[in-house]
Amino acid sequence: MEQKTNVVAEDGKQEILITRAFDLPVELLFKAYIEPDFIEQWMGTKVLKFDFKKHGSFHFSTTDPKGNKIGFNGTIHDFKTNEKIIRTFEMENMPFGVQLEIYEFEKLTETTSKIKQQVIYQSVNHRDQNLKLPFKLGINWAHNRLEELLTKSK
Repeated sequence: MEQKTNVVAEDGKQEILITRAFDLPVELLFKAYIEPDFIEQWMGTKVLKFDFKKHGSFHFSTTDPKGNKIGFNGTIHDFKTNEKIIRTFEMENMPFGVQLEIYEFEKLTETTSKIKQQVIYQSVNHRDQNLKLPFKLGINWAHNRLEELLTKSK
């Protein structure tokens, strides 16, 4: 699988920087992050709650390959339509702690866009534990799926 999503994790830092260009208009890319139907499709997760507003919250659930349920939750702290989302994110019952996620959406042309995601962890150790999972493969898979699904819906 081609790795179109760039993931940078510098040694000794508490953050991961993720960037990806898409053959999608910025409005459609942004929509993929705020509409529960799209989220469920490209993330392969169930949206239990999604209150997309300033100080709103979300709760997702998925099942791992072994059949274990994994919950995800967080708070939307701020957003600017088609430009930015700032939220917290927590994987329930996992040792990674709460992370801060800053998404920046950029219009490249009328039909292409870019996302930059900065994920800040409570510690370098928390970040490194998350990176031991198939993190890079997972984010690439999710972004590929997002682009595939949204290209069909254009």
